[in-house]
Amino acid sequence: SKATQQRTLAVLKNFFHWLAGQPGFRSRLNYADADYFSLSEKDLRIAKAGNEPRFPSLEQIHHVLGSMPAETEIDRRNRAVVALSILTGARDSAIASLRLKHVDVFEGCIRQDARDVKTKFSKTFTTWFFPVGGNAVEIIGDWVAYLTREKLFGNDDPLFPKTLVAVGADLRFEAQGLSRELWSGAAPIRQIFRDAFGAAGLPYFNPHSFRKTLTQLGERACNTPEEFKAWSQNLSHENVMTTLISYGSVASSRQAEIIRQLGEPRAPANEILCQMTALLAQYRN
Repeated sequence: SKATQQRTLAVLKNFFHWLAGQPGFRSRLNYADADYFSLSEKDLRIAKAGNEPRFPSLEQIHHVLGSMPAETEIDRRNRAVVALSILTGARDSAIASLRLKHVDVFEGCIRQDARDVKTKFSKTFTTWFFPVGGNAVEIIGDWVAYLTREKLFGNDDPLFPKTLVAVGADLRFEAQGLSRELWSGAAPIRQIFRDAFGAAGLPYFNPHSFRKTLTQLGERACNTPEEFKAWSQNLSHENVMTTLISYGSVASSRQAEIIRQLGEPRAPANEILCQMTALLAQYRN
């Protein structure tokens, strides 16, 4: 495919650009020679043509939460992981490193402290629970209460402890509840998502795709630039255009719906223009 060709040529281009500066090759190669490993503009556009981003609908996520079992403490932990993901849009590496002290159920937020939490670019910020409906907040509240009251976990204990694996009666390794250790990485979280969506009869969506779900929800729920700016900051984006460009692409079905609605009565043009101007001003700042 053109995309494979483009990726292969990019590696070759970088290699020959490096090679041109090495002893024994400087007199034979120029840095500009690396540009030979490039597709034509036409083929490059084909290579970069992307498919519509895949992300679950809010209804699908609520369906998954409703179908996840809650019989064992491992089941309850797994369900709480999915619930917190849609409530906050936190990245899987951050969720894996959260401790009890970072979540405040009463205030409805998590504090992603870069000193403890593995956040992108080591940023420290507070994420308030998004208004996603359903029983996600209740699931998190019950989970925190279980850890503190029944497991006697303290502030420095993990919010989502790793599974305790030990030798069972049949001399085989098996899951025996929860340990007091953090996950070493985000792979177990992605496996939780894979199992949960598969059990619910839905295709797999990774944790990061929930950020696209929340962006789409924000585009519909927010009525002013200020509201969307707050929504964007809640996703840890300093620039509102990051939210719009990286996560806010409009699906073709929604695009058709919007175009059809443009023919219906709506707010005065000057009011919409003022909102757009304010939004762009925030981007420039």
